[in-house]
Amino acid sequence: MGDNTFVAGQQPWLERLGNLRNVVRQEMVTRQLAAHLPRGPLRVLDVGAGQGTQALRLARKGHSVTAVEPDGRMRAAFEQAAAGLTQQQREHVTLMATDLAGLASVTRPTAYDVVMCHGVLMYLPESRAAVAALARRAAPGGVVSIVARNGGAMAWRPAVRHDWAGALAMLDEQQRAADEGRDARYRNEIGVDARADTLASLTADCEAAGLEVTAWYGVRVASDDVAVDEAPPEGDELSVLLDVEERLGSTDPYRALGTLVHVIARRRA
Repeated sequence: MGDNTFVAGQQPWLERLGNLRNVVRQEMVTRQLAAHLPRGPLRVLDVGAGQGTQALRLARKGHSVTAVEPDGRMRAAFEQAAAGLTQQQREHVTLMATDLAGLASVTRPTAYDVVMCHGVLMYLPESRAAVAALARRAAPGGVVSIVARNGGAMAWRPAVRHDWAGALAMLDEQQRAADEGRDARYRNEIGVDARADTLASLTADCEAAGLEVTAWYGVRVASDDVAVDEAPPEGDELSVLLDVEERLGSTDPYRALGTLVHVIARRRA
């Protein structure tokens, strides 16, 4: 599945975890996924778990979580966050030092009720092999949750910032990618080159892997124009902002403008 370009951007990513844009992202993914989780204690696999936000939230709800993360700095951040779990919760969390390519050696196939891969695909050269690897780890009827850069809305962020040249550059890249039959590429705000998927391409990848897309959402529709270091508002203002983002992320036509696209799929029985 090729090299992961995220490595060069790890430090700025970790430094910005508490800022507005990451708070919105993590809360939206949590809310959107919650609507599709089966009942009962679940077997969860989080691939590219990073600092562990989603994995640890599910562990706190009583689920058994296997988290896969190749980078030592990210695993250290995960372990630091996991220190806040109770002893019982911590016993149900396993952190493994590997990546998508190494899943077969550290996990059992078709073992997990929920397979998550959030914010990983944009750093890989293509997505189809990755989606296939995720699907092989999902039990029949299991949920696969994928969060990727929304290639259909790449010009939206610079446009709402009134960066007209930047918006035109993104529109030009989208057109070139379509003409050349490839995924659009961009430099992201942690300073690394990345790749975008579209809802259509992810749906095709899921279908090829034996997954059926059952829902999709936009993530960060209205709050993506702020500076990367902007802190979240406090109290009721943050609560209302998150409620607005949740509604926009599930409502047409707004959800198509999300900087990230969140796809929920199920493995066919």
